[in-house]
Amino acid sequence: MLVLVAPGQGAQTPGFLTPWLDLPGVEDRLREWSAAIGLDLVHYGTNADADEIRDTAVAQPLLVASALVSARQLFPTAEDFTRLVGAAAGHSVGELAAAALTGVLPEQSAMELVRKRGLAMAEAAAITETGMAALLGGDPEVVVPHLEKLGLTPANVNGAGQIVAAGTAEQLAALAEDKPEGTRKVVALKVAGAFHTHHMAPAVSALEAAVQELSPADPHTRYVSNKDGGVVTSGAEVVQRLVGQVANPVRWDLCMETFKELGVTALLEVAPGGTLTGLAKRALPGVKTLALKSPADLDAARELIAEYAAPAGSPAE
Repeated sequence: MLVLVAPGQGAQTPGFLTPWLDLPGVEDRLREWSAAIGLDLVHYGTNADADEIRDTAVAQPLLVASALVSARQLFPTAEDFTRLVGAAAGHSVGELAAAALTGVLPEQSAMELVRKRGLAMAEAAAITETGMAALLGGDPEVVVPHLEKLGLTPANVNGAGQIVAAGTAEQLAALAEDKPEGTRKVVALKVAGAFHTHHMAPAVSALEAAVQELSPADPHTRYVSNKDGGVVTSGAEVVQRLVGQVANPVRWDLCMETFKELGVTALLEVAPGGTLTGLAKRALPGVKTLALKSPADLDAARELIAEYAAPAGSPAE
């Protein structure tokens, strides 16, 4: 069974969309979305520097756009996706890409929502100087209480020996000086705020208002949620979880447990792939993985799909 996953913030790099523009229809689609959301995705995905695309309001739409255009090279229609993909999930903002790919939201609606999400989270992040740092290694039963002692939130519990802490600049500085026992390394992340914590409460309110105009459909393919790793079969519930997840921890460890329970044999990460594939290699031994980094990876992805994809059945199964 094939699982498709979409990466979250921090996966973007300068110029990462450039090679995708050579594919038929990609630039036209990006320009349509750019006009709809008031953000030049082509510019930011090709010519902008690292600081420009670190901006939350820019990074989030870029990531969802790249996930969608890369996935559509492999699954041109919803029928193709349902026939070949057993389950889909996204990490943090990647959940909006997963929602579009599983049919919960039309692609343009997902792009409009992610633009509002990015702007709201950027505004919330500007209230206090906050950030995030990844802790590599260590036992969660030791790491989590240590973070809480420092006033930090375990914002991403990613599995495979990785937890991401979020909080104020002062709290993160204290963590750098006082690592939990067993932690090998603390790495500051290229994000502009303490996402998935109480610092994002203002963004939740903004998104609650934004989703009132949406009419979500139930997913046509299993949708695995960051909230608890559960398979969600109601489109309305998917959207409500997308709103609440902004201020709550990402449980990617539980998503990977669900993949395992569903019988995953292969995992494909859409562009800009790499981060989630790395976690899967450590947490899902024996599962074939592939990260779409550029169009040069599409042939290998097609081979993976041909070998490992199988009829997925109903998302409720």
